[in-house]
Amino acid sequence: MPKKFSAFPIALLGVFAIIVFMAGTHAASQETLLLSFRTYGSRGSTPAASLLSDAAGNLYGTTEYGGAGACTAFGGAVIGCGTVFELSPKAGGGWTARILYNFKNDGKDGSFPFAGLIRDAAGNLYGTTNQGGTGVCDGGYTTCGTVFELMPKVGGWVERVLHDFIDNGTDGFHPAASLILDNAGNLYGTTWGGGGTLFELTPTAAGNWTETILHAFGTGTDGGAPEDGLIFDASGNLYGTTEFGGAYNGGTVFELTPTPGGSWTEAVLHDFIPYGTDGYYPGGSVVFDAEGSLYGTTYNGGGTYNGGTVFKLTPTGDGAWTETLLHSFGRVTDGANPIAGVIFDASGNLFGTAIDGGPYRWGTVFKLTHSASGVWTETLVHSFGHGTDGAQPYGGLIFGPGGTLYGTTDLGGPNAGGTVFEVTP
Repeated sequence: MPKKFSAFPIALLGVFAIIVFMAGTHAASQETLLLSFRTYGSRGSTPAASLLSDAAGNLYGTTEYGGAGACTAFGGAVIGCGTVFELSPKAGGGWTARILYNFKNDGKDGSFPFAGLIRDAAGNLYGTTNQGGTGVCDGGYTTCGTVFELMPKVGGWVERVLHDFIDNGTDGFHPAASLILDNAGNLYGTTWGGGGTLFELTPTAAGNWTETILHAFGTGTDGGAPEDGLIFDASGNLYGTTEFGGAYNGGTVFELTPTPGGSWTEAVLHDFIPYGTDGYYPGGSVVFDAEGSLYGTTYNGGGTYNGGTVFKLTPTGDGAWTETLLHSFGRVTDGANPIAGVIFDASGNLFGTAIDGGPYRWGTVFKLTHSASGVWTETLVHSFGHGTDGAQPYGGLIFGPGGTLYGTTDLGGPNAGGTVFEVTP
């Protein structure tokens, strides 16, 4: 499985406010480390998700491990349960970092937030934890995970758990993806455990939240184990990927359509075929272009090098979708094994991350440029693993001012526990 739920790193946390400038390994790019985490340190460790920005330019993220909460790893070592952090730009340059919340795994709280955050109009943050909460999973070996909300208050932030997942045969468990909000304030997300589910959380007048399972995977051909988040189209349909399942067990891209009766109908738009020229094991979310085509990545496949792909799915007008491979990864100096999805800039170029490959073999930031003839060309914007650079960017990218890219690395940096970075093309 591409993502590493609860695969506790052995030697991996956070000295805040370390600023390191590095020349990019490829033309006309510069990387800046905004924050370096120390392995299992008190200020967080191992950020594995994309960042979130607000209108003031603040960045928000999660660390899977570290922090003040005490959780126990497989070998018995006490490690942190993860954190939510904020980075705020200083007027004269640089960034100020602070912990907004330490997960505690106290029987009520969540632990190990693998996914990123979203924000509502009131400034509240929402996310998921892969474990923690009151539900017991995996034969009592783990807890099942939560959906949580962080609310800004005078003097700090207050957390509340909106939903505890339960391994009861109908609920999902082990959520690993970011959430999305609709215009009515409902939350939508995915769970990976137990074959996987697509769920909705609806706020009630009493202040509680009610969960509805929109689709439970399990037939095999409908997909299985969705690892990343969902997106809406203009009509209110949901789209996403499953890592496994489908007609060839290489994963799927799916659409979920609401029906007049209140239920949802799933349709598989593409079945990935392992070990051929197609990509397989899509782990990231998809994104639309202006014409209604979908773009995403696969962790493996793509032909000769088997290092994953960037793909495009185009609707044909009769309900079918046609796949085009825009790039296949895996050459010696190329990136390899993209897990996160891609993003568009204003010119229609695609940007993303790959967790392996590149000249230093620890992952890359890449760009795909579309020519008038329809050919897509890949450029390495940055290659990780050089000196005290970060390593293995599991999360995707977001844009900052002037086309700056922000992201995280799961490992590496001066303190070995991962980084928050900025790349200026």
